[in-house]
Amino acid sequence: MSTVLDVKGLNCPLPILRTKKAMKDVAVDGVLEVLATDPGSVKDMEAFCKQTGNELLETAEASGVYTFKIKRKA
Repeated sequence: MSTVLDVKGLNCPLPILRTKKAMKDVAVDGVLEVLATDPGSVKDMEAFCKQTGNELLETAEASGVYTFKIKRKA
């Protein structure tokens, strides 16, 4: 089961800051699903995962809403 973080309507850097904060509450190997509308969040989430060692499982876009599934590592 994944936790959902809704950051729709927020612009950089808020989606990443909220994601970083929310990841602290996700168990190791747990998944955080992030919903965002900021197109810049696509590159931001990729960079965030590389920086933090978390795994970006999936990125999708539908009707202007970007969905990211991030698996917490360590």
